[in-house]
Parts: sequence; structure tokens; C-alpha cells
Amino acid sequence: MSTPSTHTDVVIRTYGPGQVAPLIDTVADLWADAHPEIVDTPGAATDGLSVPALRRQVLGHVHHHREGFTLVAAYAHGAMVGFGYAFPCTPEYWFGSELLPQIPEPVRAGRLMGLCELAVTAAWQGRGIGTRLHAALVTSINPEWSSLLVRPDNASGRSLYDRLGYRYAGPYRNEADGPVYDLLLLRVESAEGLPEPRR
Repeated sequence: MSTPSTHTDVVIRTYGPGQVAPLIDTVADLWADAHPEIVDTPGAATDGLSVPALRRQVLGHVHHHREGFTLVAAYAHGAMVGFGYAFPCTPEYWFGSELLPQIPEPVRAGRLMGLCELAVTAAWQGRGIGTRLHAALVTSINPEWSSLLVRPDNASGRSLYDRLGYRYAGPYRNEADGPVYDLLLLRVESAEGLPEPRR
């Protein structure tokens, strides 16, 4: 299932779980280019922020979340310049037992999309590609709510997510001794009813 949709010189394609393995090298290289502040930071690898960790993460999610797993990629002149992936999941899985009681009841009862990665290579940032990739994921998965984790120091990512309507829901750790992320929530129809973003 590869569905192109053209807009100027960028094409967005959508891939299912069985189509991801051949793309993993390109996706990993693009992720590294989009996140030099992570890749070049001493100690980032020990926080699980590295190209090998990204590869393991994507392939692990493909394996464990095949039902609805979606990867979207943006191409310009035949080269991948951005990608994102997400999957439908339960609130129990996504938020964990500690944070779940703090999540609003409509989120816990609704269809939830876990947005895991959204990256655009440095030379193509600022052209609306991230917004288009996000829209393609939402269209494919059709959730009522979307949630993601973002590093507090990722100013460009946070700026995009604020524009898309995501709201801060609280701090989150993947692992007890791991880095603290900002957990963000989006009501897909509208962002009303969620707290305003906190900085």
C-alpha cells in the first residue's frame, strides 16, 4: 500500500508494516540528519537516543503493533526528506500505570494514536512538510486523540506541535532512570478542553 499525493515538488507516501524494513537505513540516516543536537550530544546514546536505538525502536514497533502501524514519508526529487510513524494503541500501553490516572477520561475512553517519530531533514525544514506528514498519519489511522513525547530542549519540534494544537499533559519517563520528556496530547477534531501549553 503506497499512496502518493503530490503538492508542489514534495510527494507523501504511506507504508504499512510489511513495507518498512527496506526503508530502515534511509529512515535512520534522515533521523540523524534531522537531530544533530541529539546525535552529537555526549551521553545521548546512553539515554536511548542514537541511530541504532532508533532502528531497534522502529522495527520493534512494527513487530508489536502491526495492526494499524503506519509510516509516512516525504520525497523530493526522488529522495526521502521526511518521515513519521504512528500506530493505534491503548491508553494503558501509551501512558503507563503512573500517568494514566492523570489523563482526562475522554482520552482514556477514545481512539488513541501514539505518534513515535516525526522528522524532516535539516535542508527541508520550515516548508510545511512536518504538518503534511502529521496530517497523513491522522488520515490513515483516524484517531480521536494523538499523543507524543518530545524532549523539553527540542524547540523546533515543540513549535511544530504547538502549531498543530498539541497541549502539555505532564512529564514522562520511558524508563525509571531515563530522560524526562514532555508528554503532549491532541484532540484530533479540536484541541479544546485541554490545558493551554505550559513552557
